This record gives sequence, structure tokens and C-alpha cells, in this order.
Amino acid sequence: MGATLILRFREIFDGVLVEMVAWQLPAPVPGYSHFYKYRFYAGLLGGACLIRYDNERGKGDHRHLEGNEEAYAFTTLNELRSDFEREVRRWIKENRP
Repeated sequence: MGATLILRFREIFDGVLVEMVAWQLPAPVPGYSHFYKYRFYAGLLGGACLIRYDNERGKGDHRHLEGNEEAYAFTTLNELRSDFEREVRRWIKENRP
């Protein structure tokens, strides 16, 4: 059995494209302690990536915040979504009149 899509969300907020996609895996990816593959993205409609949370083989759970990449301590999918949405709201508040 393959991965199961469990979240697909795409909206535009104040000119920022927000997309969240997550799959539940039948087994953890080697090196992970959880059963999820995900990519959460926020970027300007012109294409500039502002915020991205993702996990990829060899890099682990991590996030990109305005060009800076850092490790992300994954706990639950709900907490991941909350953290991502908080960053998006913060960026919009600080950068939109």
C-alpha cells in the first residue's frame, strides 16, 4: 500500500499563496520517527518563496524562512500546521499595510 493523501489546501491570503499538502505513509521514511511526508508553502504570487516547511530524504524535517533553512522539530501534524500558519500570519502582519 502506498502513501495516502490526508491534506490538500490551497488559498490566497493578502496576495500570499498558501499551500499545504501531506501524505500518511505506511512506514516511516528511513531516518524519521513519524509516518508523514509533507510540504507546506507560502509565497508571493510573483513566485518568491517566503516560508516552506518540508521533509525530504537525507535532510529531515526542516523549514525555510525567507531564504534561511533550519531544522524543524516535528511533533505532530497538527502542531506542524499551527507553526506554519503562525509564520504565515506573522509575515503578512509585518509586511502588509
